[in-house]
Amino acid sequence: MENELILKTRTEIKEKPELEEPKLYKVVIHNDNYTTMDFVVEVIVKVFHRVPSEATRIMLEVHNKGSGVAGIYPYDIAVTKVSEVHRMAREREFPLRCSVEEA
Repeated sequence: MENELILKTRTEIKEKPELEEPKLYKVVIHNDNYTTMDFVVEVIVKVFHRVPSEATRIMLEVHNKGSGVAGIYPYDIAVTKVSEVHRMAREREFPLRCSVEEA
């Protein structure tokens, strides 16, 4: 896409800056010994809008490898997702933790 030109004055032309795509960040769910597998699947379905079979696959990755990527989002959305997971875990008294990492 070519830069569009904006006429600033009669004699001065300024280029319109190109917008960059936002950086993407991974939302990582971390394993613990107390949060139930069913709750982790529930969180992945509700917060990350995954189908149950994919949520189960992510949960098993978290369980077997210690962590798993639930989704990749722009920073503000990723932080909001982490907050939602922590709120749900707190309400159900689970120590489930998530973090945001640059993709």
